[in-house]
Amino acid sequence: MYTYDLDRFKGITIAMYSCYNEQGEIDQAAARALARYYANSGVKGLYVGGSSGEGMLQSVAERKQMLEAVIAEVGEELTIIAHVGAPATRDSVELAVHAEQVGAHAVSAVPAIYYRLSPQSVEAHWQAIVDSTSLPFIIYHIPQTTGFQLSKSLLSTMAQQDKVIGVKISAESTFELQQFKAAGGKDFLVLNGPDEQYLAGRSIGADGGIGGTYGVMPELFLKIESCYVQGDMAEAQKWQFIVNELIVELLSFPSLYGACKAILKLRGYDNGEPRLPLLPIASSDLERIQALNDQILSFISQAKGMK
Repeated sequence: MYTYDLDRFKGITIAMYSCYNEQGEIDQAAARALARYYANSGVKGLYVGGSSGEGMLQSVAERKQMLEAVIAEVGEELTIIAHVGAPATRDSVELAVHAEQVGAHAVSAVPAIYYRLSPQSVEAHWQAIVDSTSLPFIIYHIPQTTGFQLSKSLLSTMAQQDKVIGVKISAESTFELQQFKAAGGKDFLVLNGPDEQYLAGRSIGADGGIGGTYGVMPELFLKIESCYVQGDMAEAQKWQFIVNELIVELLSFPSLYGACKAILKLRGYDNGEPRLPLLPIASSDLERIQALNDQILSFISQAKGMK
């Protein structure tokens, strides 16, 4: 029987962006610098190679390089979850085995993408990953990109295994989040995916969250979490509303990840441009990016001053 410290997966986990050099190759030095920046912000963990990390646009070797850099820098300080989802099960298994070898604390995966798969196919895909390591496994449910709707039945079946400890749910329904929490049981982790409803997710049963926009404003999500834990729902709601307006601005650019990387570059963390077909920020948008960064930093300063 496997036993895991589930508390380490609760709270705020950043879905980390990937880092590239001018040639578009993985930049491990930049990845280490970004991981250090996040560790200093006070978050609980990093989710490496997921949607925000452009994992599906990278080779298996590149995904290994990113994970290795992050673990080398902060693996003893933060909880590192390696997203190993891939179109081919054999690639996911290879990534999972590597994640365990280099010291990741858990693995996670979406269903295999592109083909419209039956629940039996998805279960077999996830089971192969689960069986390949001794690490805990976190299901990643994001039907708007994978096209697969996870059922409570399949979730319950997977959750019966000791190694399947939770689900990252990026579906937009908090009702579904609550239903998954009920189906998994009280010790089954449910991690909120949609950043704009972090507080809603927490209030209906989520144990924490994993999010991409956390990467440009982790302090604001930490503020929401702190207010929620302290029982100050009015203050938590205030900060969620602030975050949501910032997310609206981020989504107004042609590429969310291009906008986030441009903001980090203004702060001294040049992680390169997102990999095509994800678009970089156009030069005509740089002034607007600067204004948004200033606005985020102002709110971060306010949040820190109110602790």
